[in-house]
Amino acid sequence: MFMNIMCVFRVCRRWKQLVKDQRLWRAVDLSTWKGLTSRVLWVLLRQYLGHGLRCLRLRGLLLSARRGAFLTESWLQALRSKCPRLRRLCLQYTDLRSLRSCRLLPPSLQVLELRSCEVSPGFFSQDPEAAVETLVLDSVPSFCDQHLRSLCTWQQLSRLELRDLSRVSAGGLRRCVPPAAQTLGRLTHLELETRRLAQMVALGLGKGWPGLERLSLGGNEVSPGLLSVSRLQDLRWLHLRACRLSQKMVLRCCRSLTQLRTLEFIEVEFVEDEEERRPDAAQSSEDDPVPELRRSLRSLLPECSVCFSSCRLTVNRD
Repeated sequence: MFMNIMCVFRVCRRWKQLVKDQRLWRAVDLSTWKGLTSRVLWVLLRQYLGHGLRCLRLRGLLLSARRGAFLTESWLQALRSKCPRLRRLCLQYTDLRSLRSCRLLPPSLQVLELRSCEVSPGFFSQDPEAAVETLVLDSVPSFCDQHLRSLCTWQQLSRLELRDLSRVSAGGLRRCVPPAAQTLGRLTHLELETRRLAQMVALGLGKGWPGLERLSLGGNEVSPGLLSVSRLQDLRWLHLRACRLSQKMVLRCCRSLTQLRTLEFIEVEFVEDEEERRPDAAQSSEDDPVPELRRSLRSLLPECSVCFSSCRLTVNRD
């Protein structure tokens, strides 16, 4: 896409003016371009990106044989100046260890996504000048307890998504959730996807989380978190993904969620013992794998919208 625009740029003066129209550069996605370098970023910033930019997606050099500098402090300072309306920054395979702090990010930023990136020890230590409301951390190997603790000071943070963070310990997570002294208690939306039982237990949902309205749990160890969901009296949206659950467990946790308005099951395997199935139970199908559960939830939560997507039922015959 970028190379095509460069060719158009050279055709004539009128086309050059059209290519520089900021309406064309409102959302720029270069996350699939593996040849992106620091030099190209400077060309983009000097000639094309400007006040019209709202969303920027970049792919770094962590998986590239070339490596070298990618996002430098000088480039980020220039981005702050030239793109004062940037709202969303999404980085993939980007090495941020050379950056001292996230305060280098544009102050207009509201959403920051880091996927398969590396960060410095003090990257999150200061509340950014930007009013970042949403932070997505997906497979960031260097993210640890210290980073998580730093996020407790982010005044505007209301949505946090944590996925596959192997260096976050159960103790580190426990110290950052209510009712501890300095916590992530300002969150209204939390997503945790993990393969580690200790992390899910440490989430401590059983102690309640006032103000938490949206919760997403995923991974092999969802059960401990789900059993505590009934204590979240403000919860209005619950998303369960890529996990194994029993129908009894789901009904048990949802019984007291009177404020729940949306319940979503994505790629969930429902497990049931054959001797527990009622003889007159409705037959499951690909479109409706757990009709009995759907019917029970409709009766239990009449004002809640229930959605099943790519789910299946497994019956244990042992």
